[in-house]
Amino acid sequence: MAVVGDFLVGKALELLYGGVETLIANNLLFESLSTDIKAKLDALRPMIQKMVQRNHQPDCPEDPVLRDLRVLMEEGAVVVCKCFSKIRIWNFYKKYKYTNKLLKLNEALEKQLSLLNVRVAVVTDENNGILHELLDIANQNKSAAIEAGCALPELPSLIVGLDIPLKELKMEFFKDEVSLLVLTAPGGCGKTTLATKFCQDQDVKDKFKDNIFFVTVSKKPKLELIMTELYKQKDYKVPTFQNGVFPVKWLQQIVKDEGDNPLLLVLDDVWSGSESILQKFEFKMSNYKILVTSRSEFPRFGPSYHLQLLDDDNAMQLFHHTAFLGDKSSHIPNDLAKKIVKHCNGFPLAITVVGRSLCSQPIQTWRSRVNEWSKGASVLDCEMELFQCLQSSFDALDNATPKVKDCLLDLGAFPEDSEIQVTALIDMWAELYDLDEEMSCIAKLYELNNRSLALLQGDMRLEVVQEAIEYNRYVVRQHDLLRELAIYNSKRDPMEHRERLIIEICGNNVPKWWREQKYPYINARLVSISTDGEFSVKLPDMELPKAEVLVLNSQSERSYALPEFVERMHKLRMLLVINYTRRAKLDNFQLLGSLSNLRTLRLDGIDLSCLTKSPVQLKNLHKLYLRACGYNSRDLKLSHIIFPNLKEIVFESCLLLEFTGVLCELIHLTKLKITSRFRLSNLSEAIANLVNLEALTLDVGLVAGIPESIGNLRKLKLLKINNDRDLEKLPEQMGMLKCLRHLIIEGCSRLSALPESIGNLVNLEVLSLRYCTHLSELPESIRNLQKLNFLDMYRCIEIEELPEHFGELKSLMKLQMVGCYALRKLPESVSDLEQLEQVICVDWDATHLWTPLLPTLKNLRIVVREGSKSFVPCCPTSPPVDMVEKFLIAFERLFRKPRVRGAPGC
Repeated sequence: MAVVGDFLVGKALELLYGGVETLIANNLLFESLSTDIKAKLDALRPMIQKMVQRNHQPDCPEDPVLRDLRVLMEEGAVVVCKCFSKIRIWNFYKKYKYTNKLLKLNEALEKQLSLLNVRVAVVTDENNGILHELLDIANQNKSAAIEAGCALPELPSLIVGLDIPLKELKMEFFKDEVSLLVLTAPGGCGKTTLATKFCQDQDVKDKFKDNIFFVTVSKKPKLELIMTELYKQKDYKVPTFQNGVFPVKWLQQIVKDEGDNPLLLVLDDVWSGSESILQKFEFKMSNYKILVTSRSEFPRFGPSYHLQLLDDDNAMQLFHHTAFLGDKSSHIPNDLAKKIVKHCNGFPLAITVVGRSLCSQPIQTWRSRVNEWSKGASVLDCEMELFQCLQSSFDALDNATPKVKDCLLDLGAFPEDSEIQVTALIDMWAELYDLDEEMSCIAKLYELNNRSLALLQGDMRLEVVQEAIEYNRYVVRQHDLLRELAIYNSKRDPMEHRERLIIEICGNNVPKWWREQKYPYINARLVSISTDGEFSVKLPDMELPKAEVLVLNSQSERSYALPEFVERMHKLRMLLVINYTRRAKLDNFQLLGSLSNLRTLRLDGIDLSCLTKSPVQLKNLHKLYLRACGYNSRDLKLSHIIFPNLKEIVFESCLLLEFTGVLCELIHLTKLKITSRFRLSNLSEAIANLVNLEALTLDVGLVAGIPESIGNLRKLKLLKINNDRDLEKLPEQMGMLKCLRHLIIEGCSRLSALPESIGNLVNLEVLSLRYCTHLSELPESIRNLQKLNFLDMYRCIEIEELPEHFGELKSLMKLQMVGCYALRKLPESVSDLEQLEQVICVDWDATHLWTPLLPTLKNLRIVVREGSKSFVPCCPTSPPVDMVEKFLIAFERLFRKPRVRGAPGC
């Protein structure tokens, strides 16, 4: 029986091997993956032959390992045959399908190779020569694999755009406080190349000498293999690993053996979810540093250095090298090459694989490629190597927190190269996934940012209370190739059953399937339709019975009409209309009157005349968000009849010159937010009619100040006044806001005093006075704020002393004092602040004031923002010279400017 099995396994090997060779020669789509499979078959061949010889012994049964291997190779041969006979370059779905099958075959062969290594190690045979020969073969394979893993990767023949990153990386890495640095970027950006170049840099070699260890961790790391590679690099005998403490002991021994010579460990290609590996190698030891390359950040372990994409000049240089190869393609016009490079968006791997695929191709192929891309085709369509690299990052989201993958796919609903407003995503995900908490949405975006799948940008201030964060200052950007990846993954399901329907129309080229009404209905929950400035036709009809969110992206300079099928989208909960050319007229607004489930309406860059000239009742609308919209505010009336249940309204960057009676009828309003770079002539006294208001944000200059009637807003819990350069005082009536929990006054540079009535705010928990640079004192009545737990006086540069009874703030836990240069003494009562846990400061004066209190205030920790280090109490030295302090205050006052939106934090 064994003889028959041996014959079949040999035949299966030759069949699969021949198919792989044919695939390499005839199908460039799978060239890289096929080459890996062929390498594994080359490693398996001598081991199989020796095992077959052993099985020829009398009465020897068929080896189960060889039997499983035979079945695997027979199935693999079928897959390989289909790859070169059925897959065409334009058939993306089959490419993806069979790429996955080849990946699984490659992984299975890797596993069988490991099993065979183990198998030959336990073979018991009277012929010891065969056993030793088999073991030699296995050890040769294993040794080759280890050497390939531990040696520095070979640098490409041309390296562009890494000189400046190398200098910056060295600068960050050699900082004394940095023991572990993460070099991060999306896949295919050159992280490994930069890390290798870093190890070969003369400054690095002079510092670490022979103690530079480079090991590839990969997606599914095994600590034993990593340690084996490290032992091999030092020519140490490889021990038997039995527990997880050996990395620490081994590295400690290395450092001890080397004396004062520092040690550098490079962990390459570390994936999210491999924190346990980093933890094994992270320990405090002098002269020991770790450089990690990863697509993800690991903020728990250390800071990150973000490798940027290539600029235009370096991108063109790399493309010329990979595509032209000297003068072979000199007939290609330079402007055509620039168009190709532009579509790669500075992505090194994209430039490389596209360049290789076009090398020596006729000019017609080049022009055809550009023409396909201009019509909406993707670079990923024909570059499987690039697709595999990016797709692996997407697949890794299976282990992420819930809904993160969905959130990534949703980013494809917005046009390429656009800044996506985080507040729009918060509203969208609240409707799609019931993520009502803003921080839940921000956490998803942080995870995508940490995995290099999106870029979150915003007002990232430290040590501010959650309620002070303005998410309208946050935007998300996504590289075009990552956006295309998201769209591709959204298209994996049949059209009728996709969760997301993303349509991009160039000119008037409506997709054929839509024009011909191929699908009677589409069950997508999220629908996005994007049109450019040349679009001028009516959109065809469409049935979207399950759509809950509709995003309409337009570049029209004059007007944009809501598609008529909107009227039948009865499950629609959110409509977002964005015009990127600003303030186009919106037609067909009356169609929204039939949408009884519409809860959120966002208009961005739209003329607000649609709200008054085409009034329609939106009886269940809860949130109205108006951004960068223009209209004569004197004529703008938001009637209770039109919006009978409106709970929240936001005016962001809208052209509003006065605010009289615009909102006074919206008696159910609970949240009102106005942000504008234009000054408002007044805020009507009629604001007192909004008796249900719980949150009021005014990020705008008010010529007439805060009206006294604000005291009638008895349900107000949050009041934020930002960047009002005209505000000199607050009305005494503010003391009537007994429910107020958060009072945030920031960037009001002319505010000189707080009203004494502030002491009546007995439920106040947070008081923020950031950048109130003219504020000279706090009222004595502040002693009555028994629930106050956070006081933020960041850059209150004229406050010279705290109230005498400041210590009566029994609940105060956190005090922000950064930049309080004039504060020279503390009242004796501060020793009664038993709940105080944290004082945040920068300059030595503020720190010195609190140092003597450390023995008394047992819970107190003084945080110094210089170098982000906590203050360690030491023997106090003499205070700075008075002249230095006076200079700092005078300098601050001399260059004080009215604060603009998004003033920096500490």
